[in-house]
Amino acid sequence: MNLLPGRITIDPHTCGGKPIFEGTRIPVYIILEMLANREVHEEILRDYPNLTAADLQDAITFARNLAEIPGNPASTSA
Repeated sequence: MNLLPGRITIDPHTCGGKPIFEGTRIPVYIILEMLANREVHEEILRDYPNLTAADLQDAITFARNLAEIPGNPASTSA
């Protein structure tokens, strides 16, 4: 499993070390929040022209990967 798919990167000197899309200062969590709120992909891409449709899919993959990490509260079943 590649925890950081596509252009997602973590740099401790950029955006407080939060995951961002390489070459931008756009935090992944912002895009995940928009997707969770069912915003249309085309609207997200219009608001963030530096992103691609692949970046949106990579954000979802990133969230899924985090949920699969052993010991992560999101990866344990009730």
